[in-house]
Amino acid sequence: MLNIAVLSDIHGNYVALQKCLDYAVNIGIDTFIFLGDYLGELAYPQKTMDILYSVKEKYKCFFIKGNKEDYWINYEREPKGWNEYDSTTGCLYYTYQNLTEKDLQFFKSLSFKEELEFDGLLPITICHGSPRKANEKLLPDNENTFLIMENNPSDYILCGHTHIQSKIEHNGKIVLNAGSVGVPMHSNGKAQFMILKGMQNMWDYEFVSLEYHIEDVIADLYSSGLNKKAPYWCKVSEHLLRTGEISHGTVLARAMTICKEKFGACNWPNIPEECWEQAVKDLKGLKHNEQI
Repeated sequence: MLNIAVLSDIHGNYVALQKCLDYAVNIGIDTFIFLGDYLGELAYPQKTMDILYSVKEKYKCFFIKGNKEDYWINYEREPKGWNEYDSTTGCLYYTYQNLTEKDLQFFKSLSFKEELEFDGLLPITICHGSPRKANEKLLPDNENTFLIMENNPSDYILCGHTHIQSKIEHNGKIVLNAGSVGVPMHSNGKAQFMILKGMQNMWDYEFVSLEYHIEDVIADLYSSGLNKKAPYWCKVSEHLLRTGEISHGTVLARAMTICKEKFGACNWPNIPEECWEQAVKDLKGLKHNEQI
């Protein structure tokens, strides 16, 4: 039997990443699939990259580009619109400033999807969002998702992006969402990934949830100064890490609504901090909407 660890949406949570990798290696896994969004919300991004490079050297690995990687690549081409001290773009700017040339070249080398085949097993498609584009969601009970599945050449699609572990079946085809290692939704604060199990020409799976030292990750927001660079974004990160509830996208949408109501229009990333402040105050009354 072939066991493969499938990890997505690390978002710079190197503590959770190491926990998931240690678990996988300890049960004998030596093949890894990474589905993108390696950095983005949390402090000390180079620690995450160093772990990924180390795994890449030691084991058989497949890497896909997420929508976050496109942020860094596009900003390098046109560096404008982000501010060092700003809840909307402060985390993006901080992460970009901590990237090396090696990191950028690595991201540029990645495709947004790949078709993989393992001996004696059905082919699988790996992607971040969908096989069409990195920032498209594959959602349960969704006609667009079903259409994508029908048009995909392989019967299995592995994805992330929604930060929610899930299985979607349609007309004999299957989508498996690995969830998020770094900032998962509805996880009670646990890191999440998936083990893909192949035997007798078929694939099975196991969703894994692991406890880890969340408070160490939150402490990094303060020791790095990231909490000052993106104050309200980091408040959302802190809440999400501890509870697994209320995404950044939900609070961003609320902040943009407040901005539009107050100023007549709102264009990302020009969202005043006062709008973020009010959106965070409303946080307990918000429900999960979308993940960015």
